[in-house]
Amino acid sequence: MTVSRTETRPQAEVGRYVNDALRDRYFAACDAVYALGAPAHSETDVETSFGTTHVYRYEPADPAARSRTPVVLVHGASSNSAMWYPNTPALSAARPVYAIDTPGDPGRSVHRVPLHQPERAAQWLDETLTGLGLDRVHLVGSSYGGWLALNQAHRRPDQLASATLLDPGGLEKVGLRFLAWIFVSLFATSAPKALRPRLAKWLEQPVLVMPELRAMIRLGVRAYRVRRPAPLPLSESELSTVRTPLYLVLGTRSLLLHPRRQVERVPRLIPTARAEIVSDTGHGPQIDHADEINRRMLRFMESVD
Repeated sequence: MTVSRTETRPQAEVGRYVNDALRDRYFAACDAVYALGAPAHSETDVETSFGTTHVYRYEPADPAARSRTPVVLVHGASSNSAMWYPNTPALSAARPVYAIDTPGDPGRSVHRVPLHQPERAAQWLDETLTGLGLDRVHLVGSSYGGWLALNQAHRRPDQLASATLLDPGGLEKVGLRFLAWIFVSLFATSAPKALRPRLAKWLEQPVLVMPELRAMIRLGVRAYRVRRPAPLPLSESELSTVRTPLYLVLGTRSLLLHPRRQVERVPRLIPTARAEIVSDTGHGPQIDHADEINRRMLRFMESVD
């Protein structure tokens, strides 16, 4: 079903930039973070029923690798594709990579119609993949992007070769401890420079000690208004419908979910799932342990192919 303009819910549920000047400053800060990763081969816009989706394409230098099943990256909430800077060099050396800016988050996509409802989210991603001409992909999602990937595997799995979930939403209700961590982390970006290394270690937030990341996060909070409720977790009956090969990676100190509970629960409910806990990290294993996570993800995709 196509969502028409007459069916849209209140404008309050559509994310937006505060003004053009802040948006442009934010884009400049994002570009400084993109420069830390692999250079994008191209950028494109895909029109969907929910708005314009901006996509970055990364291409392998090896011609043989260009024919492999591509990777599609979906970022976390209140972020954009720049967050994948530690991962794009290794992933795009092995396969084509597409990084998607989710409408409703601060990126270069344009949000027009709410898409946070599970069926609409699946329709949006389905339309985006179709618009890119992709009929089989390895979908990788972090945090809220992990919920999008899990939701896709449940509702519209036909285009998925596999789904990799990096400390994802969708398995447990978002709790106060995670929301408190987000709030304290944002507050810590204003801490004196001398305190930031200690706070970064305590909070497991590399944003505090990387000037490019810190500038992007601080400007994003000022420039963009996210209008989206936290996603509800999938029920056990919904999880049990998933047949897509699934790779679940959890940080041992995750505050979004309980790693030991989920590393047992998910493979029990989803026979195709593989679940692992990464030590010495919290909510961002693909950033804190980028080299190791890149190797693990590529190994999993190769095993699926």
